[in-house]
Amino acid sequence: MRRLAPYIHQNNNWPNFTWNNDELLLLLGSVRNLQGKLMGKMEAIGFHLKNEALLETLTLDVLKSTEIEGEILNAEQVRSSLARKLGLDISGLVPSDRNTDGMVDMMLDATQNYTEKLTKKRLFSWHTALFPLGQSGMYQITVGKWRTDSTGPMQVVSGAMGKEKVHFEAPNSNLLEKEMTAFLSWFNNQKKLDPVLKAAIAHLWFITIHPFDDGNGRIARALTDMLLARSDESAQRFYSMSAQIRKERKQYYEILEKTQQGNLNITAWLNWFLNCMLNALKNTDEVLAKILFKAKFWKHHETTAFNSRQLLITNKLLDGFDGKLTSSKWAKIGKCSADTALRDIQDLINKGVLKKENAGGRSTNYEINTNL
Repeated sequence: MRRLAPYIHQNNNWPNFTWNNDELLLLLGSVRNLQGKLMGKMEAIGFHLKNEALLETLTLDVLKSTEIEGEILNAEQVRSSLARKLGLDISGLVPSDRNTDGMVDMMLDATQNYTEKLTKKRLFSWHTALFPLGQSGMYQITVGKWRTDSTGPMQVVSGAMGKEKVHFEAPNSNLLEKEMTAFLSWFNNQKKLDPVLKAAIAHLWFITIHPFDDGNGRIARALTDMLLARSDESAQRFYSMSAQIRKERKQYYEILEKTQQGNLNITAWLNWFLNCMLNALKNTDEVLAKILFKAKFWKHHETTAFNSRQLLITNKLLDGFDGKLTSSKWAKIGKCSADTALRDIQDLINKGVLKKENAGGRSTNYEINTNL
């Protein structure tokens, strides 16, 4: 299964990347322009709404970064963990498990402490946070240390047994200390490079070294967010690269594989990264629209009386309810009888808070009334 042609890290000049500045200049300018406009827009919406937008973006970032790897975290647990650690006062907090807290801890350390030096110890602490039980699924892994390749080379493989295709093979484990020393030195000391381009290069470089048994993609995206926070000169995140990469996952893996099997000219990778970031910045309008609607909704209903169940479930709907809301789901979430759930719902329909969904079906579904 070994590939004959060299991978990018096997080139003699590795890791001296090259790229065509002229080809990227216009695109980088568009990204920087949108970054500036977004930060200006967020400054104008007020402290409370900024915190709402921050929580929404970070929740999305954590959820989608894990989803790219095929792991699904509970959205309410992620939101609650973030809110507690950021000291934000929100309703309906739920307990969160160690895996969720670990991912949140890493992302917050990367984005809130973005000016701090990146060290081997810091990376090891992130990795330990991601795998608190020392396992990836059912398998025991080396945690808080570089991988050892004890079971063979670190490869990205797909296909059925006997028909495997090797997409990539990472540097041998005996090279990791040298590889990561060079990476950390560049990460901490390269000051002349535009931080957005630096984020793109760091992402590719780290994921190519693949220094850990597992979690390399999530850590690479945390490093990306860390450098993008430096480019924004702000710990407040209002756009999510991980959410956009999740949307473009097929192209993401394709350009990674093509780049890792190519030479040291990474113009195509940088072009893809900048376009992905451009899309992430544009999609922030959706997040902002949701936050502004929520503020408008509560302003409109500031004199409306809600009981504790109604308040809890209305907030869940405004934050993005998973699936359809039925009276049986209301009863389960509100921990009440079916009759009480129907009375709660009918009361909110009468007050203009909820309405029945137009779609037919065996069950009646309810949604927020957006006609304010």
